[in-house]
Amino acid sequence: MRETLGTGFPGGDYSQIIYVADVKASGPPIDGGLLVDLDEADFLAVFPLKGKGRARLVGTVRGERADHAEKLRFEDVSERAIRNLKVKVEAENWFSTYHIHHRVAGRFRKGRAFLLGDAAHIHSPVGGQGMNTGIGDAINLAWKLKATLDGRAPDALLDTYELERIAFARRLVRTTDQAFNFVTAEGALADLIRLRIAPTAIAGAFLFGAVREFAFRTVSQIGLNYRGGPLSEGKAGRVRGGDRLPWVAENGDDNHATLAELRWQVHLYGAARPELADCCAKRGLTLKVFPWTLRQSQAGLGQNARYLIRPAGYVARADDPARPTGSSATSSPEVFRLESSAGQLRGTLGGRAGCSPVSLFFAAGTDVEPYRGLRRHR
Repeated sequence: MRETLGTGFPGGDYSQIIYVADVKASGPPIDGGLLVDLDEADFLAVFPLKGKGRARLVGTVRGERADHAEKLRFEDVSERAIRNLKVKVEAENWFSTYHIHHRVAGRFRKGRAFLLGDAAHIHSPVGGQGMNTGIGDAINLAWKLKATLDGRAPDALLDTYELERIAFARRLVRTTDQAFNFVTAEGALADLIRLRIAPTAIAGAFLFGAVREFAFRTVSQIGLNYRGGPLSEGKAGRVRGGDRLPWVAENGDDNHATLAELRWQVHLYGAARPELADCCAKRGLTLKVFPWTLRQSQAGLGQNARYLIRPAGYVARADDPARPTGSSATSSPEVFRLESSAGQLRGTLGGRAGCSPVSLFFAAGTDVEPYRGLRRHR
């Protein structure tokens, strides 16, 4: 497919191959946690699976054995786990090997064809980011395809899929490549850093809650944002257009519950004016008003702030009523225009009294053209 589309697939290959083994086992590492062994210049990790004593072993093989991966058996690679980690393997349920690469397609879209998941980017398994990234690609593209096929958005909206996802894919491949090279580097200096310095430094850093939160947000990808993109505007509290909507659940009220609808909606944290409810109702938008709480403030949301949420839970427009937005916010005609500039799309925003400054005309309604003026750069 990539060859037919002419997208290219720049990057490189690793000399190692990866093996994956699902086993039933016992021993100190089989305790429901994740364990990584860095004792040698090959990567070995133990991942817990559902069920007592079930685990997945993921490791690297290099040298002559890697040249004949098709002949490898679990017995050929299991010695290290048994010796170093004191794993007692009781049954081998599945075993496979595969070559690893670090590559990103030059384009994620060409005409009516789109690349996503492993077809668009591949990288080492360090960090466990592959599945999350592919799912993120699929969701980002899915709602844009639906809006376009339903006639509610022009073709140019589909260009934002590549704009939003390719930069993240390139960054991810670069960082996982660096991490993989670190854990598999050979030599005395590499051993010193990997076995002595890094474990102490990482353990010390993880004593701090902020570091643990950053690591969680990075690995889970909930820290991913589309700030500065063509579909992102404004700031309210610490939340900017393009951020994932912070999750707040208390007293049985979950602000992420309505996100399952995968449609445009408006959230307000505090007190809503009647005219905002009228605007949302006229355009078929869900308006969810949450009584203001301290926990919302701690999550970064702004009091009485309005957030236009696009499908999949990212903020398209964040509006803080306490933040000056200029006279055009209440006096200029309704307009949400996206234009092309040097191959990139940029947003130009305005509003009208009653609805402004939440840009409701960007939301998918039944009686408006929400993406009017959005043109594809050719």
